[in-house]
Amino acid sequence: MAKIPTSRVDRLLSSMGYGSRSEMARLAKAGGITLDAADLLDVSKRIPVTPDLPTRMEIDGEALDPVAGMVILLNKPLGMTCSHKEGGALVYDILPARWRRRDPAISTIGRLDKQTTGLLLLTDDGDLLHRVISPKRHVKKTYRAKLARPLDGTEGDLFALGDLRLEGETKPLAPAELEVVSETEALLSVTEGRYHQVRRMFAATGNHVEELHRERLGGLSLPEGMAPGQWKLLSDEEIALIFQ
Repeated sequence: MAKIPTSRVDRLLSSMGYGSRSEMARLAKAGGITLDAADLLDVSKRIPVTPDLPTRMEIDGEALDPVAGMVILLNKPLGMTCSHKEGGALVYDILPARWRRRDPAISTIGRLDKQTTGLLLLTDDGDLLHRVISPKRHVKKTYRAKLARPLDGTEGDLFALGDLRLEGETKPLAPAELEVVSETEALLSVTEGRYHQVRRMFAATGNHVEELHRERLGGLSLPEGMAPGQWKLLSDEEIALIFQ
């Protein structure tokens, strides 16, 4: 039977971005931390770090954030960057401010460029991140592309062959699936994550992507009705859909 990890309360809450350890001590003394509906006054106390802790602990009257293994699905808006360091609007700005202080840090699982919208996952689970982006996993990513010029009908076969080489590269792309929606719109499913891959694939056919939106990752779809900038925490069942 696996041993349940324990942690000092102040160390745990500090690693989750709630504040410094001294700030947590002051909050506890003011009655701002409860465990099992009772005030927790001594933040040096060690407690078991179990998955049900968010249902048992409150910080300033609100349920504790997920302790670890947090996976967030975000409908990425146009014009935002998937970076911790770049200037301008960042996808992390949408999330609660304390989540930017978590340790381990929350990172995006792969990236969408500034002009691409849609399904983006973020997590503090490094193992999951690497499993999703690993080329060995062949996790399918499906994009809706709106094009500047009509499709000529040859793109589907070209992308499916598995021998298309992008400009400046010698290794051919893995086979990709194209579903035509209209003469200037298509769904493209790829299993790789090369730099600006979808845009460059259409550029190789002499076309230009005017709008690009990611709709699915594996078997996980962007929820219907989720507006740009909205996010949700994923359940274990939803995370498992990624690999289906």
